[in-house]
Amino acid sequence: MKDGPDIARIANLVGDPARANMLTALMAGGALTASELALEAGVTVQTTSSHLAKLMEGGLLTLAAQGRHRYYGLASPQVAGMLESIMGVAASVGPKRTRPGPRDATMREARICYDHLAGDHAVAMLDGFLERGILSRDGDRIEMGKKGPGYFEAVGIDPRGLTTGRRPVCRACLDWSVRRSHLAGTLGAAIYDKILAEKWARRDSESRAVIFSPRGRQAFAKAFLPAA
Repeated sequence: MKDGPDIARIANLVGDPARANMLTALMAGGALTASELALEAGVTVQTTSSHLAKLMEGGLLTLAAQGRHRYYGLASPQVAGMLESIMGVAASVGPKRTRPGPRDATMREARICYDHLAGDHAVAMLDGFLERGILSRDGDRIEMGKKGPGYFEAVGIDPRGLTTGRRPVCRACLDWSVRRSHLAGTLGAAIYDKILAEKWARRDSESRAVIFSPRGRQAFAKAFLPAA
């Protein structure tokens, strides 16, 4: 085998349909029990335990114990970004399916991608940041632009608090429904937290959709989108 990362091992872990369903369910950023993941995957709890052991061994999941319960979550934002990118490729070249219904239209408009906003709104937001020099981009690398610190302070996000550990402040994440990038990293997470804190939008209880109220949509556009 050639030197370098073993992508075949990771591809094998993600490529199993049951494991893919479990990982997709965890894209909402929360943690689920084995029983909950079994329902998502459509397999028995016993089979789920085998899949979870493989995903844990492969470094794609973390495990936390709370009382008698054991909760599984994605190991890192990097894993979430990988999954979102795979979804984008699958949407572009994979088998064509019947166009999703209204709930999926809502998912395309706005949804959570681990801990940041994805969908039409998120892609438009990143495009606007780049156009206005709030962020700058060099290939796949995104950084804070000269106008960035003052802009984010004005909307209530402290840029000095975004540098935490090894996670980047800004990162491009391929959006599966738009097939262009939205904003991840600690800045993307901080913007999503602000959206929820201001009650501009709420999480749908049955999917990854983020549903904006009419007032919230206007407030989000005023804060984060270019003026029309």
